Amino acid sequence: MEWTQEEMDRIFNPRVVAVVGAKRDTDYTWVRSVLPLKGKVYSVQIDEREIPGILELGIPNYTCLQDVPEAVDYVIVAVPRAVAPRVLADAIEKRVGGIMFFTAGFAETGTDEGGRLQALLTEMASKAGMKVVGPNCMGIYNPKVGLRFSENQAHGEGGNVGFLSQSGTQAHLLSTVGYSHGLRISKAVSFGNGIVLHAADYLEYLGRDPETEVIGAYIEGVPDGRRFFRVLRDVAAKKPVVVWKAGRSPEGARAARSHTASLAASSRLWDAVLRQCGAIQVDAFDEMLDALKALAYIRPTADRRMGLVATTGGQSVSITDAFASEGLLVPELTARSYQEYAQFFSIIGGSYRNPLDMTPNSGTPKLIRRCLDILGADEHVDAVAYDFNLGLATRERQEFWEGLVAELVGYKDSSSKPFFVSITAGHREEQALRLRQRLAQAGIASYPSFPRAAAAFRRLVEHAAFRREVDEAG
Repeated sequence: MEWTQEEMDRIFNPRVVAVVGAKRDTDYTWVRSVLPLKGKVYSVQIDEREIPGILELGIPNYTCLQDVPEAVDYVIVAVPRAVAPRVLADAIEKRVGGIMFFTAGFAETGTDEGGRLQALLTEMASKAGMKVVGPNCMGIYNPKVGLRFSENQAHGEGGNVGFLSQSGTQAHLLSTVGYSHGLRISKAVSFGNGIVLHAADYLEYLGRDPETEVIGAYIEGVPDGRRFFRVLRDVAAKKPVVVWKAGRSPEGARAARSHTASLAASSRLWDAVLRQCGAIQVDAFDEMLDALKALAYIRPTADRRMGLVATTGGQSVSITDAFASEGLLVPELTARSYQEYAQFFSIIGGSYRNPLDMTPNSGTPKLIRRCLDILGADEHVDAVAYDFNLGLATRERQEFWEGLVAELVGYKDSSSKPFFVSITAGHREEQALRLRQRLAQAGIASYPSFPRAAAAFRRLVEHAAFRREVDEAG
């Protein structure tokens, strides 16, 4: 069954949410998570021992979903699996917009009872045309409207990155760790076993969502490969899509079956189809995070010639190797650039040959900015990457760091070429995190190492080259 954008919008932008099964032993986490909702929240709980704690949170409670005094857009369910069919029946009778089952213990267990209950839920929902998120999942996150599945997730401001995931952990990590790296989620969903709404449904929805510009997907398996790849091809023609296909090894496929009851397909088949669709393939969480940052913050380019700036000589050699190993080029500069550098750049312990070794020239942010300006203007350079080794600082230099951020932002705003930063933290991880967050606020992608920066930029270049070929083919 396929769904309209309006039908999907009702569960992604709910005005009324009901939580079924909130309990004290989990600190009423499902109710607490949706307290910021820009709308109304109700509880459905029959256990009299649990109701006082719910009421203390200011949430009205009813003993039956049908008793909620208004139409419900989205229902969050955390009950034992044996009770799940009854709650679904109530939701169908109530004509809710959709229902999410955090409840697990279905086909992923490999047991007859788990399989029977999942088949029953699927049959009931399909006959009624009821949208089901899950079971065995965390559900939907929309920070703009305050719909969350964890109190750790930010709310109040939306972003431009959409994410769909069969794993609740990956969805939670992308929305929380990603936030500290500057990624802002438009909408995200953890959908677990996906008995009614599948990966293709969420991908199609995000592809049409005007607030979503970049999409990430963690996939363990799909029930209808033809439809998924058709949707992926159509969406990837309009928006960048990063896909992490998990369960590629025989051992990983076995884990996927026990996690979300997903059946694996050939990894070679996935590789081929993802390439044909123009999707960007990654194989780990860090790669997903890095690729999404590149797509969200770095100006797109299909050109590979890098201008590199490093804090020290050792870093300049290593950063060059890292970018070269990703198939990126580190060319010599024009004679004009060398002439400009020669007027002020100290080569005693440093070099301006590309990569720039800034060892004796990194004392002031303004001097660093001057070097960046010359490098960015060079005709042999298509993009600029700056590596700052924070671990070499011998003492707190807050004024210097503030000035450096200001100059990096100034360079980024004045240049038409892609620009990004790697921050080698050393023993100053706390300060590095603050710098990364400051840069993210200014729209600059930063990475915790230059190998990760190089890999992310290479994916950006490859995607831009693919899009250019498609456009030229017409």
